Amino acid sequence: MQHEAPTGEGAPALEVWIDQDLCTGDGICVQYAPEVFELDIDGLAYVKGSDDELLQSTGATTPVPLPLLQDVVDSAKECPGDCIHVRRVTDGVEVYGPAAQ
Repeated sequence: MQHEAPTGEGAPALEVWIDQDLCTGDGICVQYAPEVFELDIDGLAYVKGSDDELLQSTGATTPVPLPLLQDVVDSAKECPGDCIHVRRVTDGVEVYGPAAQ
């Protein structure tokens, strides 16, 4: 069961990554959070680093900025490929995405 993303102070630091093996290239994540996600020339979505560069290595993560947290969570919820994973930085537990409890 997934909940609304916490948006206040004290919210845990989160990071996001995309499993390109499952990405369908629909671009829904880019529509929700273009500051975090981008489609590459291969038609798959990737996360972007703080310098706006695509992070193309397998399992690359990027921090989820608190003001964009709800957009990133909505991306994970709406992703047809179930390939967006949002996890806590402190312990690596997935809090939004296909492996979230």
